[in-house]
Amino acid sequence: MEKAPPNLLKVAKYLRSTLKTRQGILNGKRVEYFKGKTAIKALLKGSYSKIKGTPKVTNETEAFEVLEEILGYSFYARVERSGGTEGSRNKNLTITNVQLWADDQYYVWFYEGSQLLNYLGGFVLIVLVFVGVLFPLWPPILRNSVWYLSVFILGLFGVFILLAVVRLVLFIITMIVVPPGIWLFPNLFEDVGFVDSFIPLWGWEVPKKKDDNKDDNEDEGTYEDDASSSKKIRDL
Repeated sequence: MEKAPPNLLKVAKYLRSTLKTRQGILNGKRVEYFKGKTAIKALLKGSYSKIKGTPKVTNETEAFEVLEEILGYSFYARVERSGGTEGSRNKNLTITNVQLWADDQYYVWFYEGSQLLNYLGGFVLIVLVFVGVLFPLWPPILRNSVWYLSVFILGLFGVFILLAVVRLVLFIITMIVVPPGIWLFPNLFEDVGFVDSFIPLWGWEVPKKKDDNKDDNEDEGTYEDDASSSKKIRDL
């Protein structure tokens, strides 16, 4: 990877920060992998064409050639999936003997990208621990402020837990009385903004239909949160 040309290194950085990956197990270690066609589609996006100093890609053939060239520098490697429980996303991965590029194959990342943020995060964590150890030496006004802030946060957390219990009890009652049941604040646990979590006020529960193409959709880079995929709400 160190000997890769600068233009290919930029492509690898772009893919590493853009592609939605899946979790797998390689030699007992948790790794991230992706499908070839998702990388091809990523290089055909307008965001890639705006990056200076990268190979020009205008069609799938050119994208194929660039990704195949990057493969030779071991930024990623072709793997085969196997094992894992039914519906599990943590598949067992095995590096294949023949390394080639194909849009229907899977590739595990060896390139981790820039580690600057990790180093900064570790430094900030050490500083926070050190400041916490010195808590008894803080000025009284700061210690009182932290105490009030802690009580406020715990209060909000308690209200949230109470709301979750109330909406669950309400759903169980309405599921029996007026099936399929009503959710209070149906978007409360959805992947939406804070305000949208409380809109609408209520909604009917709609049973989820079995999706036979779930694995194919995940390969396209569409991943749903486990909590949000457990139900679909028909808002009123």
